[in-house]
Amino acid sequence: MLRHIAFILGLGVLTIFQATAVHAHALEPGYLEITETGPESYRIFWRKPDVQGQPMAIDVSLPEQCEVAHPPAPYFDGAAWVSSWETTCGDGIAGANLAIPGLEHTQTDVLVRVHLLESLATSARLTPTETTFLIPAETTRLSVLVTYVELGTEHILEGFDHLLFVFALLFLIRDVWRLIGAITAFTVAHSITLALASLGLLHVPAPPVEAVIALSIVFLAVEIAKRNHDTLRLSERWPWIVSFSFGLLHGLGFAGALSEIGLPQGDIFVALLGFNIGVEIGQLLFVGVVLTLGVVFTRLIPAAGRIQTEQKGLADTIVSYAIGAIASYWLVERVVGFWT
Repeated sequence: MLRHIAFILGLGVLTIFQATAVHAHALEPGYLEITETGPESYRIFWRKPDVQGQPMAIDVSLPEQCEVAHPPAPYFDGAAWVSSWETTCGDGIAGANLAIPGLEHTQTDVLVRVHLLESLATSARLTPTETTFLIPAETTRLSVLVTYVELGTEHILEGFDHLLFVFALLFLIRDVWRLIGAITAFTVAHSITLALASLGLLHVPAPPVEAVIALSIVFLAVEIAKRNHDTLRLSERWPWIVSFSFGLLHGLGFAGALSEIGLPQGDIFVALLGFNIGVEIGQLLFVGVVLTLGVVFTRLIPAAGRIQTEQKGLADTIVSYAIGAIASYWLVERVVGFWT
C-alpha cells in the first residue's frame, strides 16, 4: 500500500525532474585533450557544444608559458565545434593552471584530459563553479576513478529514460527479494554491454538502441496495466529475466554517452569501473529518494492510504498510463528522428 503511493509521488518527482533536467542539461559536455608529443611540445584538441548553430561562448586558456594559448577558429563536425592545434610551452605544463573562460555563464561541463610523457594521463571535470584546473605534476589512477564516478552518477541522474525503467520495475515488483534480484540483474547486464561497447568489441547504432530502450519502458507499463493483484504475471515471477534482457540494451545506451565523453587509453578499466560505480550510486540515490518521499507523503496524508486500500487498481492504472504515454512519445520521437 505504501509502495503504491510512494511510486505515484515518485512519478510526479520524475516528471518535475525531467522538465528541469532537459532545460539545464540540454547541451553535451565540452571536451579538452592535451597530449605531450615531445619535450615542451603539445597537441591540443578542443570540442565545444553547439548552441543553435553557433559554438558555445566558452574558450580555452592554456598556461601562460604556452606560445599558442588560445584555439584557432573552430569548424562544425556535425555535432559540435572542433579546434586542434600544436603549441610549445616553455618549462612544460605540469604544475600550471589552465582555465575555461565563459564556462561560469553556462549550465554544462567540460571534461579535461591531459597526457604527459612521463606520468599517467589525468582527467578532470570542470563546471560552472569550478572553471580552472591545476595540472598535477604526478597523477594517480585514483583521480581517474573519482572523475568517472562523478560522470557516471551525473549521467544516470540526467538519464530520465533509464530512471523511468527502474521506477517501473519498483512499481511492478511487490516482493522485496524479487525486486533485489531484478535490480541486480539489470546492473549486471548493463555493465556487460557497457564494457563490451566501450572496448570496441560490440557496436550497435545509437538510434535503434534508444528506440528499443523506450520500447522496454512501454513493455513494463503494459505489464503494470495488466497486473492482477491475486496472481503474479510472468514478469513478476521471473523479473530478473526481463531486467537482464533489457539491461543489455540500457548498457548500450550508457556506452553511447560514455563514447561522447571518451576513455583514457592508459586507464580504460579504471574509468569503466568508476563510471559503473557512479551509475549504481545514482540508481541507489533515486530509489532511496522515491521511497523516502513516499513514506513521508503517507505520514502527512493518512487518508491516502485508506483510498488506496479501497481502490487497489487505481494506482496501477494511473502509473501505467503515465509511464506508457511518456515512453511512447520517446519511441515515436526517436523513430521519426532516425528516419529524418
